[in-house]
Amino acid sequence: HPYHLTMLSRKKCTADAPRDQWLLIAKESVTELPKKNDDGPLFTRLRNPSTGEGALYLFANSAQQLFEVKAFREEYHSWFIGQTVQHDGRLLYATPLDPLFLVLYYLVKAGQGQAKFQPVEQVVVDEEFPTCTMLIKCTRLQKSLHHLTDEKEIGTKKFYKYSKEKTLKWLQKKVDQTIKILKNSNVCVGGGVQSATFIRSKQGSEAKEEDYLRYAHGLISEYIPQDLSEDLSKYLNIPELASAAPEPPTKKRKLSDGPVEAKEDYSKPLNKDDVKNNKSNGKIGRA
Repeated sequence: HPYHLTMLSRKKCTADAPRDQWLLIAKESVTELPKKNDDGPLFTRLRNPSTGEGALYLFANSAQQLFEVKAFREEYHSWFIGQTVQHDGRLLYATPLDPLFLVLYYLVKAGQGQAKFQPVEQVVVDEEFPTCTMLIKCTRLQKSLHHLTDEKEIGTKKFYKYSKEKTLKWLQKKVDQTIKILKNSNVCVGGGVQSATFIRSKQGSEAKEEDYLRYAHGLISEYIPQDLSEDLSKYLNIPELASAAPEPPTKKRKLSDGPVEAKEDYSKPLNKDDVKNNKSNGKIGRA
């Protein structure tokens, strides 16, 4: 299986204080530690492109890949880790995320008012979330900016300006890709299923193309600002619902509605003492 269980820990400020520990499901390559600690996996706070609030993300492979960190949680749940009890019973998992979604937030902001062409380094800046500049290092990021912007090239330097028209076309492709995956995975999208509630089911004849479109739009909207989500809905010609459909009562959601909220900054690469995978330490159990 491409994913495995990893235990992460971080020392607290005082020498006698216990370590904070989390359990994370991620691709094995995510927690591979390079020779230089500064190039290791990095948990950090970035601005959620939908809410604008801080959330937890993970840079890996020398900041060339971005992962979204979400949590599976159950009430009254802890972990036995070795001889200790970890009271934070969440199971974190990291999934790849296109960094263009996070960069889009800053492009939209820079495109307000009298927009001008700027280097991407001047657009992706944030005093509250300074590690956002690492997004520019992600693989193929700058080569993909043309999906969201108009470009000008002066000498060897490129300048960018946000284009809503190009962005909507790019988002439409994302929606189409999502619909294809939903169909191939037999995910139930009919009967008023909410976008963030995944239920594997044999797809009945009741699911219409409009259901797939609305569902996929809801998923993509979790990664874009609200105003852009509304514009995308109009761009896709999604009919308005007469009334809000109820959420299925038999499914209790245990998955977090959004990325993990980060109250403190973890902007320091993990070193070899911070990471233990399940192959080397099997003494992990549920409490």
